[in-house]
Amino acid sequence: MNTEEFLRLIETQRPCPQTLPNALQAMWYDNKGDWSKAHEIVQDASDADSGWVHAYLHRKEGDLNNARYWYQRSGQPEFFGCLNQEWEEITSVLLTKVNVMHGC
Repeated sequence: MNTEEFLRLIETQRPCPQTLPNALQAMWYDNKGDWSKAHEIVQDASDADSGWVHAYLHRKEGDLNNARYWYQRSGQPEFFGCLNQEWEEITSVLLTKVNVMHGC
């Protein structure tokens, strides 16, 4: 699945598929405008991908100090482009990992 297909799935399917990794579920809910649900999903997760999404969510919120902490913790560089670009980049990377994991 690529980002375009993921966006179509977001538009047509409710609720978010529970088979998606936490980080992708959070990106799903963020795209739907539910920042709180997205944050709830990654808040207690300890994996690097969830940390990356957590950083993005705090940057979106405007809490740059907290975002920097999560970028560092996730091993990802701080993003300085627009939020839509970052959403697409993170989602694309996460979908690539899922595709590799499932042999797609």
